[in-house]
Amino acid sequence: MKITEVICQVLRIKSVEAKTASSQDSVLVRIRTDTGLEGIGEADSSPEVVKAIIDAPFSHNIACGLREILVGENPLEHERLWQKMYRRTMYFGRTGVAITAMAAIDMALWDLKGKHFYEPIHRLLGGKQHSRIKAYASILFGKSGSETREIGQRWKEYGYNAVKFGWEPMGQSEALDNELVRGAREGIGEQADLLIDAGCVWDARTALKRAHSFSQFNIGWLEEPLREDDVSGYVWLRDRSPIPIAAGEGECGRESFRDLIDRHALDIYQVDLSRCGFTDASFIRARVEEIGARLCNHCYTSPLTAAASLHWLATCRDTFLFEDCVEDSPLRHELTVEKIQAEQGWINVPDGPGLGVTLNEDFVKSTLIAESR
Repeated sequence: MKITEVICQVLRIKSVEAKTASSQDSVLVRIRTDTGLEGIGEADSSPEVVKAIIDAPFSHNIACGLREILVGENPLEHERLWQKMYRRTMYFGRTGVAITAMAAIDMALWDLKGKHFYEPIHRLLGGKQHSRIKAYASILFGKSGSETREIGQRWKEYGYNAVKFGWEPMGQSEALDNELVRGAREGIGEQADLLIDAGCVWDARTALKRAHSFSQFNIGWLEEPLREDDVSGYVWLRDRSPIPIAAGEGECGRESFRDLIDRHALDIYQVDLSRCGFTDASFIRARVEEIGARLCNHCYTSPLTAAASLHWLATCRDTFLFEDCVEDSPLRHELTVEKIQAEQGWINVPDGPGLGVTLNEDFVKSTLIAESR
């Protein structure tokens, strides 16, 4: 079996808003073989930049477009292909957007491998330890405490017993920060799990002050309080915070996670399959479990990444929560024929071959803005 085509498609919904939500556009990778099989993958990144990295022609041996590297190869050899892509993109890759392009390809290779062997990816990864996982509704803050309260009430009524609020307008003032968290707790009630995503807005001392202030609201974790590259700040904060510290969604591949893991910088490591792929996510899983920390997925795009996250998360020993994006976006809900969303606060792990989901080709056509092969 050999790869014959690497197709890259950029999708975008009609009404894109100025907000921190990656469920408004996507870049799909479709890998086709001489046997007629197709694997599909997705990157959570800038779609056009990912497309450029895949489409780029040969420059020299360590600056090469990904399609050039893959056509003619055996798609089942995912580890060798990951290493080949990493080596031949060294001059523009290593820990950034090139890794997200590799992640989309890697996801498609694993989907194709599952279809070839007619097995779900979680079985190829070593076997699932969880058939269903408690899901938390992941949504943005409202503009105020009262609006956030209403949002929390809505998702509580939908059956979620865990909700995460994130990003804007967190970080504008101490008073507003506390108002937002208070509104979130009032909205979901005292018994539900409350998670707070600050969106990289503070320095370490301010973050520690907020952690002490937020502790009265019994939150499960404080996510990304610092900028993503401040590893020393995370080490300092995690050692002092009364609340568990979570981060990692922006990290691309094993090298990006290395310092965070080696220095025990976090309590919860959040891995995005559309930025790491299955190959590196499996390595990260083993390292995090080795140091006794916890793992959770990050997912704020489409059902493709949600399905990929479930396959990977099901193999993690101490899985306790699944991030379930509840943005009201057609991309989140219509890209696949199958619905990948929690019901009454729990989500089932797919058992079909590969990712276990099928693209809704009519939706792809309606949102397609660019394609290359």
